[in-house]
Amino acid sequence: MKAPSAGTLMGHPKGLFLLFGTEMWERFGYYGMRALLVLYLVAAVEDGGFGWTNGDALRLYGTFTMAVYLTPLIGGWLADNFIGQRKAIILGGIFFSLGYFTLGIPKTMIPGFELEVFYFGLVLICTGNGLFKANVSSLVGDLYHEGDHRRDGAFTIFYMGINLGAFLSPLIVGYLGEQVNWHYGFIAAGCGMLIGLALQLTLANKYLGEIGVVPSAKLNQQNKANMASTALTKEEKDRTKVILVMSIFSIIFWVGFEQAGGLFNIYASSFTDRDLFGFEVPASWFQSLNAMFIILFAPVVASIWVGMGKKEPTSPVKFALAMVFLSLGFFVMVWATMVQGGDTSVKVSMLFLVFAYLFHTLGELCLSPIGLSMVSKLAPLKFTSLLMGAWFLCTAIANKLAGVVGSFVGEGEAQVENALAIFASVGIAGLVTGGIVFLSANKLVDWMHGAEGDTHRDLEDEFNEELSVTATHEGMTEEPIK
Repeated sequence: MKAPSAGTLMGHPKGLFLLFGTEMWERFGYYGMRALLVLYLVAAVEDGGFGWTNGDALRLYGTFTMAVYLTPLIGGWLADNFIGQRKAIILGGIFFSLGYFTLGIPKTMIPGFELEVFYFGLVLICTGNGLFKANVSSLVGDLYHEGDHRRDGAFTIFYMGINLGAFLSPLIVGYLGEQVNWHYGFIAAGCGMLIGLALQLTLANKYLGEIGVVPSAKLNQQNKANMASTALTKEEKDRTKVILVMSIFSIIFWVGFEQAGGLFNIYASSFTDRDLFGFEVPASWFQSLNAMFIILFAPVVASIWVGMGKKEPTSPVKFALAMVFLSLGFFVMVWATMVQGGDTSVKVSMLFLVFAYLFHTLGELCLSPIGLSMVSKLAPLKFTSLLMGAWFLCTAIANKLAGVVGSFVGEGEAQVENALAIFASVGIAGLVTGGIVFLSANKLVDWMHGAEGDTHRDLEDEFNEELSVTATHEGMTEEPIK
């Protein structure tokens, strides 16, 4: 589909910045709501919450975040085959907004139906997520012709929009929810989504033209027909094995990483001294650390990989390094619980969580190339969507398991000891998984059959490509595979 001639900004089509703003505000809404969800559920009824146990809240959180990774598979299929990306984005934005505003309905307005309305709001959010997520990023790639050297830089700009939204939302939405009223926080999340939706409705025709209007399946029917008759070669089978192995191992990483919105959130609220010069830092603000660290360190990590040249670690070695960083983050939290000495009345320094999030972000920056470029590099063309689905399925399973693992923190005096056991167990599991992958790295690289490290470009192009992958957030692909 031909991109519109609407001029450029900073050397890129103006449509890129429209998509940047759309995604930034959508992520603003989602990450703000996510920062509040568990805290809202466990808050006492007299404080406006539901008064759930930690276990019940974390199990629901796990189910919800699992759906976040499964619904885009359905939404992407609908967009590709029936409604097109543009309509999917609009519909997704509408469902998102309705979901946030549903959570924002005061309980006094729905006596006796508070829980049913809450669940309905979550269903609306999951529906909106399925239609919206990934469809915006597919339009970014369509703004550029094949081989356009600006493409990688465009994804870098786009993903910084995601991280900017993820950074700002806990600060604003979290503050309103925790310090003013839970429902005001959810309403603020809905307002953020409405801004993104308004940008699409008013500016998309001008800056995106016909991109994303026609379902991509109709544009690629001939390619699909050609692929259907092609049998997999031995190399393709080996590369498929790499994708499946790494997808399964990634479950351990995401089980640990996704404690951020769950168990870490509860720990921040209940066991962390959040006093800063007389101001109590909202627990939800810690959710901004991951995005802030990505913005700060993604260019650094990308520069390191590019600067290493031929000595740059292979994807399996980067994965093993990611697991080490994950474990370090959990061992920091083990230290925190040891400082408490099993006493739930003792609150620890905020620095423990800050360093835990720092190590986990460094791990995410190392892991990004695994899920984000591995499938596009290794997957046989006819199975790219299926194998990307396998990656998302494993991530979805990990999110559910993260909620289950976190739920073992329990209640009362045993919470600190239980948290110590959880943090230590995940940390050890991360080291063991990293060790297994590291020892298997050479075999996995052999199965890749030269798929990585065999191209040579100038340093600027290499840096832009590396940053476009490294700067991504939450393990999503830099663009859906066509």
